[in-house]
Amino acid sequence: MSTPQPDDVAIIETSQGRMVLEFWSDVAPKTVENFKKLASQGFYDGTAFHRIVRGFMVQGGDPLTKDPSMEARWGTGDPGYKIKAEFNAKSHQRGVISMARSANPDSAGCQFFICLGDASFLDRQYTAFGTLVQGDDVLGKLGEVPTRVAGGGERSRPVERQNVASIKIVSRASLG
Repeated sequence: MSTPQPDDVAIIETSQGRMVLEFWSDVAPKTVENFKKLASQGFYDGTAFHRIVRGFMVQGGDPLTKDPSMEARWGTGDPGYKIKAEFNAKSHQRGVISMARSANPDSAGCQFFICLGDASFLDRQYTAFGTLVQGDDVLGKLGEVPTRVAGGGERSRPVERQNVASIKIVSRASLG
């Protein structure tokens, strides 16, 4: 396994296609380091985007989504630890990736979301740590999938599984 580099990007292979994210290590170094570590360990491979709110965001990264029998608990999984929030001045706009969390600001661990539009009301309350550089069309397709009511009463559970086959960390130069 190679040592993470500042010019690394994440390639997210999904049911809808490929997205490529660049990281904002300057404003969220520990969050970026955590995401890269988990991705490099294969933590995200086989998970799903379990929460999709049209016009707002797509959420994934929960290890419990690897097991369909755990659906009632999807959205509660973590890597066994929490990371400290790194709130910053980056605005939550379309394509921005940010850490999902509970009411506790320092409760993020592995779950993330990618904004489908202007979500600036989240600014300085959630840790934004990167942005899409390729695959906006894929993000759009994910954001438009049919959803049904999930456990909490929110209409956000994709009717058909939106798989995350893998998240790989590669050097930007290898994109070609």
